[in-house]
Amino acid sequence: MLSIRLQRVGRKHEPSFRVVLTDSKNGPKSGKYLKNLGWYDTRLNNKVDQLDIEQIKHFMSKGAKLSLTLHNFLVGQKAITGKKLNALPKKTPIKKEVVAEAPKAAPAPAAAPAN
Repeated sequence: MLSIRLQRVGRKHEPSFRVVLTDSKNGPKSGKYLKNLGWYDTRLNNKVDQLDIEQIKHFMSKGAKLSLTLHNFLVGQKAITGKKLNALPKKTPIKKEVVAEAPKAAPAPAAAPAN
């Protein structure tokens, strides 16, 4: 399956990202991609100008899936319509310990006084 996602490039503490079309089995740091669809630099203000929105929509219509982060970015920039999705890891609820109560035994008969 094809996916459209961000691929980090740039030096330490100076992140910039390529928006790439890649196979979903390729890791984000592998560097392998099929098509470069633009770039995104977090330090610049004009954020959507560098993306090829028409190509992104074209590949989405052919079945490519957007990563959650890129989906939320494009929704925030109003390049696509939709609702933002939770990209953070889902927390597992804290499981409360259920203490199994032992069934109460019948009360012991009163002991006879010893002579």
